Amino acid sequence: MRLTGGEIVAEYLIREGVPYLVGIPGHGNLALFDALVDRRKKIAAFPVLHEQCAVHVADAYHRVSGRPLAVSTSIGPGAANTACGVAQAYVDSSAVLVITGSVHTYMRGRSVLQEIDRTHWANFPRMLEPVVKQWWQPSRVDQLPFVLHRAFNLMLTGRRGPVLIDLPMDVQAEAADVELPEPSQRRPLNPPAAHPQDVERAANLLSRAKRPVMLVGGGAVTAEAASEVRKLAEMIGAAVVTTWSGKGIFPEDHQLYAWHPGSIGSLSANRLCGEADVLLAVGTRFVDWTTASYTQQVYRIPPTKLIHIDIEEREIGKNYPVELGIRADAKIVLGQLLAALADRIKEPRDYKSSSYFKEIIKARKEFFDSFRDRRESNASPVSISRALVEMRNVVQRDSIWVSGAGLPQSQVYQEVPFFEPRTHITSGGFSTMGFTVPGAIGAQLAAPKRRVIGVAGDGDFLNSIQELAIAVQRSLPIVYVVMNNCGWQSIRNLQRTAYGEKRVINTQFVDRDGDFFSPNFADVAKAFGAKSWRTDKPSEVGKCVRDALNCEQTAVVELLTTRDLPLGGLSKYAWWDVPVPEYLKSERKEYEKERAEVKS
Repeated sequence: MRLTGGEIVAEYLIREGVPYLVGIPGHGNLALFDALVDRRKKIAAFPVLHEQCAVHVADAYHRVSGRPLAVSTSIGPGAANTACGVAQAYVDSSAVLVITGSVHTYMRGRSVLQEIDRTHWANFPRMLEPVVKQWWQPSRVDQLPFVLHRAFNLMLTGRRGPVLIDLPMDVQAEAADVELPEPSQRRPLNPPAAHPQDVERAANLLSRAKRPVMLVGGGAVTAEAASEVRKLAEMIGAAVVTTWSGKGIFPEDHQLYAWHPGSIGSLSANRLCGEADVLLAVGTRFVDWTTASYTQQVYRIPPTKLIHIDIEEREIGKNYPVELGIRADAKIVLGQLLAALADRIKEPRDYKSSSYFKEIIKARKEFFDSFRDRRESNASPVSISRALVEMRNVVQRDSIWVSGAGLPQSQVYQEVPFFEPRTHITSGGFSTMGFTVPGAIGAQLAAPKRRVIGVAGDGDFLNSIQELAIAVQRSLPIVYVVMNNCGWQSIRNLQRTAYGEKRVINTQFVDRDGDFFSPNFADVAKAFGAKSWRTDKPSEVGKCVRDALNCEQTAVVELLTTRDLPLGGLSKYAWWDVPVPEYLKSERKEYEKERAEVKS
């Protein structure tokens, strides 16, 4: 069939089941967007007001649904604006197809409008090269079918991630006789399994373990391994802890759940991980946040024996030595382990009668008791901890919560229970601020029948507040809860705790007289056409959020939250390496003592 480059892209997206092309039209992608005009019943153009947010929409959509969206921008600034969003998707292993407009092939190197060409013509892709799995810059229309099936293959197999097609304007508009590939013929049907000998070794270690812990990350969520994780934990009586990306894969009201490891994790997870005889890590990278910067405060490997399962071999053995490393898909290898263990454990263990189970229960209780004062505080302005309790009480169990960088993000992670995978959506590994507003839009598009709650600090909300207009335009019933503490509170707290009370600088939103400054977000929301509520009283939080949910429109609940410690912070359960200047002598001395524990 004879198709233009833009039509080839549109038709292939339809074949792949992509429902939206997210982005902003410009002269650099005009022909691509035009190809959607006659195909609007099969694929829709979805608007945003900033290209970074287009990627966040697509990123969150993939995290909730497991399916990708495509993003399109014009050449130059529009393309460059995607960088932060693409980096976020890359670090958190989220599949996004980015299609940027590029210079006409016959004008490359002439410095046409918005071309980057001083070291190499049409050189924009080099800006994204470190944060995409691969990029292509086709020069002919007939190359596009090949490029597209390669892009989807790479994006959706192995470790997921974004890819880039830098598409010249003339290639979008010109036509060629082409055959479109069938997607199912261009990708493997089954992800990799573990070698049987490795399965037997892992089963032997786990069947003999007295204090097993399962550390579950985002790789298990991508692999749809929730059922296998639960069955295995209950079979061997293992404590389960999760990372930022793994949160929700195991129901957090389950008695074997021990919450999160690391600095802003939990007392329970750190204790149980440190005392584990066997640690089964599934789809996780062992980053500094969850390891206390590689001190002995969380993991002691060895003597703990580590079984590390990951789809990408580079992660295995990178930060800790393994007793057994297995490169395989999480769902498949856990299924293999369940079968192997069933041959060894004829009857499911009565783990609830074990002394180890009692330790798990005790550690969970001690963790929750450790921040009871914040959760139960009646002070006004409300503490974030109390606000989250009130929210969880009125929000549906299967609701999707979206958060971007900031103190509310960390406290949602640390304190709020989740019960299903793909319901805790957060800018974890790259920790991008401004993720909440567009991320909630992507989540709502992916799950239109479920409630989506965006939980943002005032700084995070201001980073992408313009996308509130899109939520209202599209009648998306998202409830945004803005925790307003007039500043970059998480960093202010870090300045105070790491450097000292007198070292606070540039982290409070104040006017020239030093008085706290903030827009009235409830009024701003009304100006956008959203419903809004505002309070600082703990007793009113639940009603405000319930009313916002019931209005079935885009809504903003502004909560004025306390800035004062300890109510205005979170709990730290282990060290995190934040270097201290030498001139802060007492703080530096304490820092060096902690740093001496770091294992290389």
